[in-house]
Amino acid sequence: MESSATRLASDWEEYLVDTFQRTVLIWDVLRRRGNAYIEHTVKGRPPVLVFDYEMVLDGRTLERPVNYMLLRIRPDPAHPTDNAKRPIVVVDPRAGHGPGIGGFKADSQIGLALKNGYPCYFVSFSPRPVEGQTIEDVGKAEAVFLEKVAELHPDAEDRPVVIGNCQAGWAVAMLSAVAPELMSVVILNGAPLSYWAGEVGRNPMRYLGGLLGGTWMAALSSDLGNGLFDGASLVSNFEQLDPANTYCKKPYNLFSNVDDEAERFLTFERWWGGHFLLTKDEIGFITEELFVGNQLARGNIQSSAGRAVDLRNIKAPVIIFASKGDNITPPQQALNWILDVYASVDDIRAKGQVIIYMLHESIGHLGIFVSGKVAKREHRAMIDNLDVVSTLPPGLYEMVIEGSADSGWKVGFQKRDLDDIRGLDDSRREELDFLPVAQVSQLNKTAYEAFLSPWIKQFANPASAEMLRRANPDRLDRWLWSEINPLMTMVSDLAGRVRADRHKASADNPFRRVEEKCADMMAGWLDHFRDIRDRAVEGLFYMTYEPLRQVMQVEERALLDQRQQRLEKRSREARSWLDQSVRPRLAEGGVAAAVLRALLWLARRQPTVDAQRFRLAEAALTRSALFHGFDSRHMRDALREQFSLLMIDEEAAIAALPRMLASPDDREALLALIDQVVSDVGGITAEQHDDLRWLRDLLSVSAPAETKPAGVRRQARRTRQAPEGPQQRPLH
Repeated sequence: MESSATRLASDWEEYLVDTFQRTVLIWDVLRRRGNAYIEHTVKGRPPVLVFDYEMVLDGRTLERPVNYMLLRIRPDPAHPTDNAKRPIVVVDPRAGHGPGIGGFKADSQIGLALKNGYPCYFVSFSPRPVEGQTIEDVGKAEAVFLEKVAELHPDAEDRPVVIGNCQAGWAVAMLSAVAPELMSVVILNGAPLSYWAGEVGRNPMRYLGGLLGGTWMAALSSDLGNGLFDGASLVSNFEQLDPANTYCKKPYNLFSNVDDEAERFLTFERWWGGHFLLTKDEIGFITEELFVGNQLARGNIQSSAGRAVDLRNIKAPVIIFASKGDNITPPQQALNWILDVYASVDDIRAKGQVIIYMLHESIGHLGIFVSGKVAKREHRAMIDNLDVVSTLPPGLYEMVIEGSADSGWKVGFQKRDLDDIRGLDDSRREELDFLPVAQVSQLNKTAYEAFLSPWIKQFANPASAEMLRRANPDRLDRWLWSEINPLMTMVSDLAGRVRADRHKASADNPFRRVEEKCADMMAGWLDHFRDIRDRAVEGLFYMTYEPLRQVMQVEERALLDQRQQRLEKRSREARSWLDQSVRPRLAEGGVAAAVLRALLWLARRQPTVDAQRFRLAEAALTRSALFHGFDSRHMRDALREQFSLLMIDEEAAIAALPRMLASPDDREALLALIDQVVSDVGGITAEQHDDLRWLRDLLSVSAPAETKPAGVRRQARRTRQAPEGPQQRPLH
């Protein structure tokens, strides 16, 4: 029998051989990464898409040239494009990295869209911006791109669906506010729109601008770069948020599983290592107007023509996907703009808007875009239910996915209130401390531009700027591990020999288990360091800006009252406009409009809109001769008009049904179609059954709606007048 000492010696020998071989293989992976980086750079750093594509429009040829381009994704012959479907346009973020995250593998947003037969387009960009280009120029170019896509698909059921990933999300939101007619659905994935938001103790990135004195350092970096800001600086900030992942978990995962993880690592690094540039004006707008100023959610951004960028102007349904595990764009930053723009859910409905949000419990920021599991579940749910999203009644919903891949996903849209969004935040009171940050930032930026910037520009030149960029550790690391380094030329041969005679340590090798424990311990130390650092950063921020807010006399109550009054005023205006525009059509529309009104009234108490049942109901309607000629646009517009009439005056809208149905045949047709819809969707609740019985009584005679039983009339009145929830102040 083998002694324990002999067994331990054998395990040690096995572990040493395995460790040496893994080390060689790691060197080879880093060599391949460095070579791929150089090859990608030589080719001009094209998008890292795994799909074939062709250029449709080059932004450099526009009146105001930009470094953006519109690409058409060539479909797979196995999944031909259906030209009757609206095209999907994916816009990738320009946040330091290059384009391609929306389609750098098969299980991605583009991959899912192609499998569903959607025509697919991709908005890409080149590494260097056109001299003098601005964020507004980019927005105008993207508008031209969307107009071109619509022109190429005249037979599509609707306008393009636009997906904005990460920082492309705020760009898409701004464009949809300025030109709402260009898109039919807007999807914002991990996109920050409310930059001061977050939870105390959990979201430290929002404090950096204040502790650095504002945006002047971005201006300094741009001046040192001869007018260009290096995106590698943004990537470095992201990596420092989670040092345990950057310096331990990620490299150790590769080291411990190098035989299986190499290709996945190289695929991701091809995108992660591509650092792109922005103009000084672009990074200035991003940092001053958005991250530090938070002007988008506050409605203070204006175009060069003086037109306000008002998020209330968005007409297309908006889907927001965020994750509680995202420390770069937490749910509060993705959702709190709704609280700053709308006074209540009734305000959202009065604007005819549909806002849907979906929350993941744990995935990190990058996982929102690169995780195959997320693509197959959350992104698939969004793309599969675009038809339902487009025709949902106005309101605020949470998209909830139940079931599994094996049994099939079940998607529902649960009706939500603004309090549900407020409940995701501990408090919004701390956001007041960011007001003096914006003022301090402006003072520092003005001083920098007046006194330091002219001197920096005197010494900066293209050669010095390029030298600084090449000396960046992220770039230097890739250069040194590539075969430009003569020492790396022998690694390829050595790695080949290792693969030919690979000896893996067994899973129960005690030294491998010790190695794993040591890695876990190191990651734990780094997590502890991160927590201490973040608490110190947060404490220093509030120690600095809480007294400064008081010195600057930023009065909390006055600000809250002013914000609330503004929201309520705009809400009243929207309601008044809606009343004046739709009430005259109370008894108009004929049988089809009456059917939609009756169905919406019957469904008013349903807390959740089940996607499959909704689709079945819509199919039953479109099969009817009453809805002959109704395409998706007509159905959506008709549903929203009838919903608006019910919202303005439910009793009057229902009372008008007999006048809309002039003959007994019309009334019978309405009731027969409603019965068909009920049968197709699988029945109704007891309350809905009572409502339907009362509706039959109403339509059986020519009497006005006042014949409705008094108890039911009072119930309807209470339903209409009941508030959506406690009307709290937007910053609480």
